[in-house]
Amino acid sequence: MSLNKMIVDCTTGKTTIVPLTAQEIAERDQAAAKHAEQQTKREADAKKLADLKASAKTKLIAGKSLTDEEASAIVI
Repeated sequence: MSLNKMIVDCTTGKTTIVPLTAQEIAERDQAAAKHAEQQTKREADAKKLADLKASAKTKLIAGKSLTDEEASAIVI
């Protein structure tokens, strides 16, 4: 399967489909990997925050002291 890009000449309206270069494919793959890494981090951060909130709620119900991190999580 060939990866292509569309080039549009706005002055003439002509559209051309050309294959991506090896460098463009490498850049695309790097960008996709970076995005996946960032998404994984966002998901981990969201899980950590949810876990802190759950822990804080449990401690509040039980009348226990919260850690600073738990207190910050429920104030956000």
